[in-house]
Amino acid sequence: MEIQLTEYGQRRERFMKKIGTGTAIFRSSSTVVMHNDVEHIFRQDSDFFYLTGFNEPEAVAVLVPQHEEHHFVLFVQPKDPEQETWTGYRCGVEKAKEFYGADEAYSINELDSKLPQYIKKADRIYYHLGPDKNFNDMILSHWQRLMAAYSKRGTGPIAIEDPNPILHPMRQVKSLTELEMLRTAIGISVIAHNRARKFVQVGHYEYEIQAEIEHTFRIHGSMGPAYPSVVASGANTCVLHYIENCRQIQENELLLIDAGCSYGYYNGDITRTFPVSGKFTGEQKAIYELVLEAQLKSIESVIPGKPYNEFHDKAVCILVQGLIDLGLLKGDLEEIIKEEKYKPFYMHQTGHWLGLDVHDVGIYKQGGGTWQLLESGHLLTVEPGIYISPNIKPTEGQPEIPERWHGIGIRIEDDVLVTKTGHEVLTAGVPKMIDEISL
Repeated sequence: MEIQLTEYGQRRERFMKKIGTGTAIFRSSSTVVMHNDVEHIFRQDSDFFYLTGFNEPEAVAVLVPQHEEHHFVLFVQPKDPEQETWTGYRCGVEKAKEFYGADEAYSINELDSKLPQYIKKADRIYYHLGPDKNFNDMILSHWQRLMAAYSKRGTGPIAIEDPNPILHPMRQVKSLTELEMLRTAIGISVIAHNRARKFVQVGHYEYEIQAEIEHTFRIHGSMGPAYPSVVASGANTCVLHYIENCRQIQENELLLIDAGCSYGYYNGDITRTFPVSGKFTGEQKAIYELVLEAQLKSIESVIPGKPYNEFHDKAVCILVQGLIDLGLLKGDLEEIIKEEKYKPFYMHQTGHWLGLDVHDVGIYKQGGGTWQLLESGHLLTVEPGIYISPNIKPTEGQPEIPERWHGIGIRIEDDVLVTKTGHEVLTAGVPKMIDEISL
């Protein structure tokens, strides 16, 4: 399964309509070296990939809606048999037009000389200043030269704008093909979670569970983990991004697994927490019931037209009230929330956008403080949690936490699609109800 060339073309056309007589420049990711001279597995820049489908490093895409012939120009690495022997085959200039629909293609070595012809008639340049200062300086240098001649020619780019405010809302609403890719990534992630839960035993090491999960990702055709897999037992469940995965699992502990795979660069993201021995302790069950209630109620708010923050606010209210009822917080509900006295237990947001990036692009709040409204085609996670670290320090005026609660960390995360009439939980295949995960 893959995105077809026609869809990439449609994306570029939509984007170019929005930039009018501007010229947009997008740069690919570069390779990253490990062990002195060995490259990490290449991962393309998501914006570049969204518009081109081109999956090689050291490339530049130029979109020029006002050009007579060349609306989509690719600069790529030229064919080099000697280098390709070491690092893999390249598309090359000759095939860039055929394989990726470019109107014109050049060697990346010609970028500096060829770029001016594509920006000199634009009214502005759309370019996101990235981490490569030399590349940024090259773009700025071309712009400055054209600006210096503006008073004589009366044409040229009078500004540089970031394309993200135009491109990222496009990425935020998923197409039908993208949803199929996401369903595949999420479906494989579901299989891996279910396999891991059946495999887990007291005495296993966390890395053994990780190996089962990531093995399952690969044998089902995914590219591998979408992010470093979290397999956390005992007090490690209280560390949000715990990735060492080296501890031996003990009796009567919880295991928190936060893992998802990447399929064609589209990602799943699932978290489940369950008792390793099959039975919750009283304290574990109380916290789990609270997080589960918060999650189920939050998901109800994921419907078109609702502001993004509503499901988070609902989760916070439920979690705080539950902690008050358990004696772990004290005081007025609204005051505790206003003063964020719950933060030692719940320090993150209840979700994020999901797509080509695990924490996908797209604003959460509009200018002026208005929250983004959910719409059909949005995909997000819903992941409340409570974490009672052994080192927890209550805020001023709040009670000390009895030791029997220490080391309990619980998060439940699902991937939820906003539909035309409501929502669909794409990760529903991974059990989370108490009678499904415990004896």
